[in-house]
Amino acid sequence: MNFLFFFNSFLIGLGLASDAFSVSLANGLAEPKMSRKKHVFIAGTFGLFQGAMPLIGWICVHTLIEQFSFFQKFIPYIALALLLFLGIKMIVDGLKPCEEEGCKNLCFKAIILQGVATSIDALSVGFTIAEYVFLHAVVCVSIIAVVTFACCLLGVELGKNFGTKFSNKATIFGGIILILIGIEIFITGII
Repeated sequence: MNFLFFFNSFLIGLGLASDAFSVSLANGLAEPKMSRKKHVFIAGTFGLFQGAMPLIGWICVHTLIEQFSFFQKFIPYIALALLLFLGIKMIVDGLKPCEEEGCKNLCFKAIILQGVATSIDALSVGFTIAEYVFLHAVVCVSIIAVVTFACCLLGVELGKNFGTKFSNKATIFGGIILILIGIEIFITGII
């Protein structure tokens, strides 16, 4: 492991974190009075999934290459479906009249679904790190997870600050962001 290895891992982490950052921003917009615990949970969930998926991809390359290749073509469709579902739900929730206390849209299940949806395309990164030995792969995905965690902390914080100013409309905007991310993942995956 040298500087270039760490730098490349950091750049991969930034690239993979972009979708998770955007969704974190949307989450902060949707729930501007989010607790610090939930804030860290969201960032941790995205970091965990963004780190785990490339490692799963690496393992697939080294064990189940043929089966993984078959599954890979469905990744954009799965991500699109999950993010469309979550985005539409956020838009519908944002259109409902809402008392200040009853506006908590982000349940555990939704956060986990977001983590899966934004990281499923990271399975393909397992191919790019396939030449790494296991230890290097683990270090690489750990860096990806930490970078994603940091980006998502920032995303939620920015979203919370803007969400406070825009109230319920921020939930609608957050839903639109999720739908656009799903479409972007889909188009990128198909092309």
